[in-house]
Amino acid sequence: MSWSKLKQRLESFLCPALIGRVEYRATGYRYLPDKAGLCYIAVDKKNVLNMSDAATAVKWYQSELEIKHDADIHVPIGIDEIEAVRIETKGNVPEERLKVIARGRKIADYAKELMSAQSALSKSNFTVEATKFLALPIEESLESRDILLNILALVDRRVGKKRILDMRERIKSKHPVVQYFHELRLRTF
Repeated sequence: MSWSKLKQRLESFLCPALIGRVEYRATGYRYLPDKAGLCYIAVDKKNVLNMSDAATAVKWYQSELEIKHDADIHVPIGIDEIEAVRIETKGNVPEERLKVIARGRKIADYAKELMSAQSALSKSNFTVEATKFLALPIEESLESRDILLNILALVDRRVGKKRILDMRERIKSKHPVVQYFHELRLRTF
């Protein structure tokens, strides 16, 4: 599907309050077909999410540190995760330390997922993911670990006020840009 047709279909699914505010943009290189263009999502003419190739090793490490030191990110730890650490350490670690170890492992996993999702946001991947979004049920896009599918679903007119409000707790463990689009959608009500 051509970019203009894809863009038109995506914009036809925007909720009425975001029409004209949210735009999907892309640049292409006509004479360099092997070079990926840039794709980005703009809100009120400001680029909010740039999708381009990145050095994943360096960004992953930075993301892990940012996640560890960001007090706003809520990473829930379950009893089963604490118990797994207790079994692994053979019960030689105090209870408070078990929670710290389990949280550290979960944050590292979260950072890896975050970085793999960020590194996948290039033009070719945008068109693939956007096409997949158009074919998937909206519930699958909302529950997906893919940042782009989450964003496209959050600005979709098929997602109503009740569903957006019910997502408040789950959204806290998502990428900050997904949280941004959730807040944007909350302000439209």
